[in-house]
Amino acid sequence: MIGTGTTARARRPRPASQSLAMLLLALIVGLGGCDGGAPAVPALNWYVFDEPSGAFAEAARRCAEQSDGAYRVVLQPLPADADRQREQLVRRLAAGDSAIDLIGMDVIWTPELAAAGWILPWPQDLAQRARAGRIQATVDSASWEDRLWAAPFTTNTQLLWYRTDRVTTPPATWDAMIRQAEALGADGSIQAQGARYEGLTVLFVSLLASAGGSVLNADGSEPALPEEPTRRALAVMRRLARSPATPPGLAGAREDQARLAFEAGGAAFMVNYTYVWPSARANAPAVARHMHWARWPAVAPGRPSRVAIGGINLGVGAYTEHPELALRAAACIAGAEHQRLAARRGGLPPTTAALYDDPAVRETFPFADLLRATLQDAVQRPRTPLYNDVSLAINRTLHPMANIDPERDAARLREAVARALHSRGLL
Repeated sequence: MIGTGTTARARRPRPASQSLAMLLLALIVGLGGCDGGAPAVPALNWYVFDEPSGAFAEAARRCAEQSDGAYRVVLQPLPADADRQREQLVRRLAAGDSAIDLIGMDVIWTPELAAAGWILPWPQDLAQRARAGRIQATVDSASWEDRLWAAPFTTNTQLLWYRTDRVTTPPATWDAMIRQAEALGADGSIQAQGARYEGLTVLFVSLLASAGGSVLNADGSEPALPEEPTRRALAVMRRLARSPATPPGLAGAREDQARLAFEAGGAAFMVNYTYVWPSARANAPAVARHMHWARWPAVAPGRPSRVAIGGINLGVGAYTEHPELALRAAACIAGAEHQRLAARRGGLPPTTAALYDDPAVRETFPFADLLRATLQDAVQRPRTPLYNDVSLAINRTLHPMANIDPERDAARLREAVARALHSRGLL
């Protein structure tokens, strides 16, 4: 940039003040690039599922504006399917990809990504702020080995949805629901998730926890699967699958198939996430008029159900070139203001407990008190870096549910989970 095109002998010497001014100008140009532009604002790539309402994009925009030009956030949409999301991210993180700054993490990914060194732990001060006021189950989902690895952002869990024009009092247990549905005949079908995928694992984990059991022992090193709770959970799954009240397509049903079938008007009951409420109001108002909610059914009378928690936490990629900025952006995006935005616009429940008393959130979720209470009792899916293998072991062993034999499959399940825990690869 300096001294190009003409030799020093062809020029008259410049005054010292002029030389100093030229040097300063050269330094400014050098800092801004040869075209003389301003320094580039660091772009933080946020890999997250393609949230359709625009709430995530708006949160990213607001946080960039509030940073006074310190950073901007570019959303990099991931597939809708959580397994495909994980596959894309794991392959890139395993290769040390520095382009991954922020990660919209499914709650089940924390142990795997943390143990592999693919995300950064949160510093003490930021971690303390990220935990403050959050529902404890959401904090637990973002933690591993006594450290926080992500900021809890949005959460979710399943409720029981039912038709008030067909059901006077919602059932408290699975047995009672199946009996009511069978008594209703053609109008009493139960919509649930029975395909061989993560939803089947969620169903089993929730039933097992509701029966008083867990998949893994306290430190996650070995299967737990206590005999009596495991058999009770498997018996519920088999009875559901074999009941005449259950549609024949259960073995291939996921959340959206259950939602669509309920909106079509043929079902009396459905277990599903909270997004089905705004969907029914928009797509099936005649059904929504008679649609109500209750706690997910219990397995045993007198023992409240415990349902697996879902949601999105915000982690920071270990190979980012901007770790401080990425942590700052993640804390901002996951703040209460943007949780409220995601709830109001996207129908995604917040992780901050006090927001369930917020008028805007309560308008979106008229079942806010029930949802908060369910989340406060929520159960984590198995906490292990090998979760993906454990989940596959569960849903492959228990699919299709109609073929379950509780005595036989309790032992088979324990063996399958033990094999998964001794797998060597994270990929």
